[in-house]
Amino acid sequence: MSTLIDGRAIAAQIHTETAQRVAQLKSRGVTPGLIFIRVGEDPASQVYVSMKEKRAAELGFRSQTQVLPGDTTQADLLRLIDGFNADPQWHGILVQAPLPRQIDSTVVFAHVAPHKDVDGFHPLNVGKLMLGDPSGFVPCTPGGIHELLIRTGVPLDGAEVVVLGRGNIVGKPMASILLQKGKHANCTVTVVHSATRDIAAHCRRADILIAALGSPEFVKADMVRPGATVIDVGVNRIPDPSAKSGSRLVGDVAFADVQPKAGWITPNPGGVGPMTIAMLLANTVRAAGG
Repeated sequence: MSTLIDGRAIAAQIHTETAQRVAQLKSRGVTPGLIFIRVGEDPASQVYVSMKEKRAAELGFRSQTQVLPGDTTQADLLRLIDGFNADPQWHGILVQAPLPRQIDSTVVFAHVAPHKDVDGFHPLNVGKLMLGDPSGFVPCTPGGIHELLIRTGVPLDGAEVVVLGRGNIVGKPMASILLQKGKHANCTVTVVHSATRDIAAHCRRADILIAALGSPEFVKADMVRPGATVIDVGVNRIPDPSAKSGSRLVGDVAFADVQPKAGWITPNPGGVGPMTIAMLLANTVRAAGG
């Protein structure tokens, strides 16, 4: 039986550290400010932004959510971002995805000032991550996964890592973090995706398997090497007639199937999710000079 990686407990450790850094900033007359921008009324986005803002307030941040109608034009959104880029009371700007169809998220993320891009999506920060430059901001979910691995004591130096998924938000930056030459990295990383031949064969080589492909319960026990560390990033809704809502959330890993075989494994929920918020707030404190 594997050991659970408790993302909630590790996130709580980071929040405690962040609160201490906020207190130090406030003693110098600086209150870290984080602005959330949400376009439209996507239910999941409403929940995510509410959770982030609530936690920010608990830790002593100045935070605010700007909600725009779903038919907002890209030009209007960019003008709003310009205002927050220029306003010194806001140290971090988060534009919640997904955005409506008429708005190009790539353009929007590149419009946030790099020094306020606490989500780590601006091309400058992406480039710094690739180059191993620590002055940039690391995207929150892969940064949180990295902290999970470090604080759990999972051996990384020389580890064989397989990342399932090549997305810009998790897969690509995750691979970049772990292949860097330095402490808490030095991994051999394979990224598999929809065009990969024999995905299962790659997965069975992994000391660390990170599933971020958005496919419900894709990873089964026969894809996992005994004793491997398994990180489940997926959030997928599947039909469930027994649930009041008629559906339920599952990850990219078939947890009940894989858990007996893994060495360490993240639950879902309670694994990666809490870490994303923890890293967002840690990035914002850094943006404020803490």
